[in-house]
Amino acid sequence: MSANDDDINSSGVGSGSDSEFNADDESHFSDEELEAALAGFEQEFADQSASEQPSTQADSQTGDAASDTTDASADDLDAASVADAVNEAMADVVDPSDGFENELAGLLGNRAKTALLVTRVASADLLAAFCQLSDIAASCIGSNQGAVAVLKNLDGDGPEAAAKDLTTVVSGMAVILAVNRADKLEVTMYVQGEAGQSFAPPVLFTSTPRFVEDLMLGIVTLPQLRTQGFEVVDSASLSHDQAMQILADHTKRGRGGRGSRIE
Repeated sequence: MSANDDDINSSGVGSGSDSEFNADDESHFSDEELEAALAGFEQEFADQSASEQPSTQADSQTGDAASDTTDASADDLDAASVADAVNEAMADVVDPSDGFENELAGLLGNRAKTALLVTRVASADLLAAFCQLSDIAASCIGSNQGAVAVLKNLDGDGPEAAAKDLTTVVSGMAVILAVNRADKLEVTMYVQGEAGQSFAPPVLFTSTPRFVEDLMLGIVTLPQLRTQGFEVVDSASLSHDQAMQILADHTKRGRGGRGSRIE
């Protein structure tokens, strides 16, 4: 090695890579050292805050209040955003005409989504008359396989109460109550105001008009059935006297051998 090389080495020139490597090692903190440094910063901030003048403290408090207000506003915005997101998601499954709250209650099972009374009564107006006299709100659909009442009171046990009332007022009449709650179908026969045998939904659908299944599953609506030519009579459209007149008319027809059957 030459004298010049010794001078270079002794002066540190030419050994820069080693110096940089050592400097890099020294610049890396361990986790403990990092935590200690952060604790030191926190203590410095605390000491500085304690040494500030009262006016500065007031300004700081005002700033904190503004910060809290900003945080609260952010929370409100987040809540509003969540609500908007829920409403948007529900838009695909909610019928606007039914209302969000009613539809949500139906999804949760607190309110039936659909409830039908399937009968052997031959005409829609006769079933509507029976419903009017039983104080049941329903839209009655005529069918050669038996008229069907689409119930309007779907809250709580409203559908079951309607089945009990109708079979109590019209003694000897049997109806089948089909209810869709939270997409779970239940089918039960009612006679003399009492619940009787239950059926699997497919058994009901094989012995009733096709629109019964479509209504229960939400595939078709009453306005659509009207446009298809089905007779639909609303029980609320009848007065008590009109309902009694319909019963009288059907009774006369029955005596003449031409009328409706009530089974």
